[in-house]
Amino acid sequence: MSAVYCALVHHPVVDRQGQEVTTSVTNLDVHDIARSARTFGLRGYFVVSPIEAQHPVVQRIVDHWCSGAGTHRFPERGEAIALVRLCLSIDDAIAQIEAEEGKTPRLVVTSAKAGPDRSSHAEEAEHLRIETRPTLLLFGTGHGLSDRVLQRADVFLEPIKGPSEFNHLSVRAAVAITLDRLFAPKSRANNPI
Repeated sequence: MSAVYCALVHHPVVDRQGQEVTTSVTNLDVHDIARSARTFGLRGYFVVSPIEAQHPVVQRIVDHWCSGAGTHRFPERGEAIALVRLCLSIDDAIAQIEAEEGKTPRLVVTSAKAGPDRSSHAEEAEHLRIETRPTLLLFGTGHGLSDRVLQRADVFLEPIKGPSEFNHLSVRAAVAITLDRLFAPKSRANNPI
């Protein structure tokens, strides 16, 4: 199986009108996605934000749970938060993965929008079992990843769909569901939520 990483991208993403914007990092996203990444065995979780002023906030969260007072209260939280890595851009995340793995990662993008040439979660799960290159799963904030990110994708995952027409999950929920569909035991992966 390939080494899998995920990234929560705060730039470049789009707003409601489709304009490219930068979103703010939230405490919940740092905690919850790190916990999902750890649960499903990912090698790292990148928080991608070009706003350097937000990096110390994220670093304080990491420090609290990995070397501060939080290590005594909930040691398992530190185990998850230790996966968090800060970077200024997707290219920085790619460079870090290349340095660690010795190979350029495949870019797998996600979107709530349907479209052509989407890979199913089952197809990508099977591919991950045999892939030798590392994989970077990209999740967008705001109203999704910008077109210039989507155009770089090696794989475009199908949207998550439930039984209703409503399709506006929080990014934390979308990450958890995606990871479950990609890494759950085969018996569950064939019967997605």
